[in-house]
Amino acid sequence: MIFKKIKIRNKTFSNRVSVSPMCQYSAINGKPNKWHYRHLSNLVESGAGSLTVESTAISKKGRITKKDLCIYNQNQMKSHKKLLKYLKSIRDIPIILQLSHSGRKGSAEIPWIKKNTPLKKPYSWKTYAPSKVKRDYKWPFPKEMTNKVIKKTIKDFKNSARLAFMAGYDGVEIHMAHGYLLHQFFSPLSNKRIDEYGLKDKLKYRIHIEIIKSIKKISKKKILGARVTGTDHLSNGSNLKDCINLVKKLKSNGLDYICVSSGGIIPKTNMKIREGFRVSIASKIKKECKILTRTSGMINDYKFIDKILKQKKIDFVAIGRKFISDKFFLFKDRKKRKNDFPKQYTYCI
Repeated sequence: MIFKKIKIRNKTFSNRVSVSPMCQYSAINGKPNKWHYRHLSNLVESGAGSLTVESTAISKKGRITKKDLCIYNQNQMKSHKKLLKYLKSIRDIPIILQLSHSGRKGSAEIPWIKKNTPLKKPYSWKTYAPSKVKRDYKWPFPKEMTNKVIKKTIKDFKNSARLAFMAGYDGVEIHMAHGYLLHQFFSPLSNKRIDEYGLKDKLKYRIHIEIIKSIKKISKKKILGARVTGTDHLSNGSNLKDCINLVKKLKSNGLDYICVSSGGIIPKTNMKIREGFRVSIASKIKKECKILTRTSGMINDYKFIDKILKQKKIDFVAIGRKFISDKFFLFKDRKKRKNDFPKQYTYCI
């Protein structure tokens, strides 16, 4: 089942495994450098059916760290275009760019320098969020977004998607999880607004819907996905029902697929990590929403992947760390190597 093809829009995925977006915090002026060429070329060679490039900021204020990948101007677009041309020359698979705004989680130190730590002045910048609520006690208060700033952010997502399509990406994935801005608008722990962008409004999830609608106007041929939050893993946070409600609305406005994640709205939640711990949540969302569904989270075993795909719990999986530690794990079974495995290596393993 892993190697059964799947088609989204006009793109054929050779198998049901996608490389998960993994932040590298290694960009220079928002642009990919030699590290990205090395890192992403390894992942393209892995044999995965598709690749999602790491969370990429839609604006300077929307960065997580000073070293984030960005795509909000022409120079950045051109550098992405050059990178894509190189990757596609190695192996022409669907490559999707994840677009994100960090919200109150921005202006952070690079995690391997100091994890979960806000930057200190003079290097920090003022962050924005739906409400003036701290991420954690040691984080600063973000500035509550005005309706004007919200409208500008929606335009920024649209602009970045347009630039991504110009660069040659086969689609974009809008990041609505992991505690970033669009997750902050989704969770009752961080969105206390009482206007039309709050959670009490009859048209709640307005910002998410408006972003999807605005991008859909640019191109109906490109793939449009979203990484969503199945649950906050907190009693007073967002839950499965909320996610189903959101996904149904996004699907009706043209969303092609979802990638189900969870947790992240605050640094520590009640999330219990075990093999495939999000599969059950993702399966319920898939069943209710009838949309192409992907998930991630401790999905590293070949037999386990094949099992959940055969049971139709999900449509495809996102894998990150496993490809770093074991690049060719998908091809340990000689019968599965076929055309995606480098001919030069076939006889070596």
